[in-house]
Order: sequence, then C-alpha cells, then structure tokens
Amino acid sequence: MSTYTFKMPDIGEGVVEAEITTWHVKLGDKVSEDDPIADAMTDKATVELTSPVSGTITKVGCEEGDILAIGADLVVFETDGDVKIEAAASTPPAPQAEPKKPKPTPAKKRAPKPEKSPATAPISRATGARPLASPAVRKAAREQDIDLSMVSASGKAGQITHEDLQAFVASGGRDVRPSSGYVKRNGVTEIKVTGMRRIISERMSASKRHIPHFSYVEAVDMSEIEALRAHLNKGRAADQPKLTLIPFFMRALSKAAVLWPQCNATFDDEAGVITQHHGVHIGMAAQTASGLMVPVVHHAESLDIWQIATEVLRLGEAAKSGSIASADLSGGTITLTSLGP
Repeated sequence: MSTYTFKMPDIGEGVVEAEITTWHVKLGDKVSEDDPIADAMTDKATVELTSPVSGTITKVGCEEGDILAIGADLVVFETDGDVKIEAAASTPPAPQAEPKKPKPTPAKKRAPKPEKSPATAPISRATGARPLASPAVRKAAREQDIDLSMVSASGKAGQITHEDLQAFVASGGRDVRPSSGYVKRNGVTEIKVTGMRRIISERMSASKRHIPHFSYVEAVDMSEIEALRAHLNKGRAADQPKLTLIPFFMRALSKAAVLWPQCNATFDDEAGVITQHHGVHIGMAAQTASGLMVPVVHHAESLDIWQIATEVLRLGEAAKSGSIASADLSGGTITLTSLGP
C-alpha cells in the first residue's frame, strides 16, 4: 500500500487560487481514476476536478467554501501499488498552506443564543402597531386614562377584551399575563457566502468602490424597431434564433463605442492609466441558478445583427447549463444589462 497526494492543479492561465465549492467525495470513499472528486471555482469558471488515481480517500485538504492555492494539497489517496506514482514525484512540493477563508467580510463574534422567555412573560405586539380593541373597550380605556398599547391581549387575532382591561387595572397597570400578541425575536443567523455568491459580492463591492455611479434616463419611441424586428423574425425556422431587442442594443452600442473610444475603456487607478480598447467586447448580464454571470460577446463591432443574436443565444444557454467556457466570461470592455420591460 502507498499514498498519493493530489495537489490543486493549475486550472487556467493566470489563476493562482480557487474555491472548492462542492465535494463529491468524503473520507473513506473508494474512487476510480477519472471519478469526479470536487468542483473548483475561479473568477472565470467552475471546473470539475477528477481523480488521477484509483484508491481510498484518507484526507481532504479543505472544507466547502475554502480557497486553496494552486499546488496546495487537495486530496490524499491510499493506493494499492507498492511504488509511489511517478506523477506525484514529478510535481514540485508546494509549501503546506492552511486553506484561506473567503475574505469579503471580517470574522465576527457569534451572537449569544437567545434566552428562553419564562412562561409567564407577556408577549408584546410589534412596535408601533395599533392595538386591536372594540369601540366599547376603547371607550372604557379612555375613561380610565389607560394606554391600550400597554395592555396584553388574549382575544382572537390579538384583540384586547374587557377582561384584559380589567386585569390590567387590577394589577395596578402591570399586566404580566401571557397574551396572543406578537413575539419579540432576538439573535442572528450567520450564512457563509461561498461560490458564485461570493464572487458576485466581491465584484459588486469593488464596483461601488472604484467606479463612479450615475443614472441617466431617456425615453425613446421603439415603434419602428419593433416593426422591423417583427418583419425580420417572420418566416424564421424553429431552430433559428429570433431577434429580441438585445441584438439591436448591442449593435448600436458597438457602433457608438467605436465612435467614442473613451466609453470603451478601463481605468487603472493605481497606475493612473486609461486603456482604450479597439475591440468592442460586450458583457451581458445573465441570471442563472448559481447567480448573476456576465458572458462576453467578443468583437461585437464585427458582427451583424443575426450573428449577435446567435452568439447571445449560445452564451445564454451555456451560462444557464453551467457549461460555459472561461474564455466566454473574460475580456469584456463594456457591459449591457437589460432590466426587462
């Protein structure tokens, strides 16, 4: 028997670390060569990692949601061979590193568990809610100068009854009976942000920090475009893409970006350099089961309206199915987001 350590592989150019979003194996599992063992997500894509050997899992390098550096220990196998596999020896040893936790938010102390209220404690209604009571009860309360918000309710749907009012008076204004009012809740729930949600939160935070935000609203009569779209879609086969408004917007955006290159540019605030891009690579926001993704239509300036429609359809389907390539998620120079009708 021998052991084989599978290190985090290099899964893309320029990638130095990846988040393990899903484990397909656990300690003690027996796997065969090429069986899936984990899903690793980078800034560009999610990649399924497969086992390089057959054997038994004796150690996993991290938990789901942890980030591992390329070359760090991912899985240790116990194999049947007496000699260690050559691939293991050929891999240069990487310094043992503890798995990094996602860094968007600092560690927070856990809130103490909420103490259970005694059985005799009054149940308060929501702050600011108007007490429920009949006109007769309200009149009696006014005559006795009693604030109904201080009276616990035992009636149907949290209504204050005459008996509730009398009990309040009898207690000297200290109503301690249980009621059917609303319950005050304490404590917090902490949810670990992993996978696509972590990437989205990091990108949105960076966007707010580094990009000036402004809004501009312009009303446009789209009647002629809609008529043209209906005309062009007429007679299209079922397996051919149909024109939505997105290809028209992308075509217009690509022409404008060529005329106004300062809009098709990126700014490096650390280096103090503006880079104007000659190619127009339009990112399009796409909602998927994993969250928001931004596939890129590369060189939109060289595509006609039908080619753009075909590419939009291809990228949208690939994003939703999870099969999109990392190259289709990178290189954007300008982004288009459709808010719908």
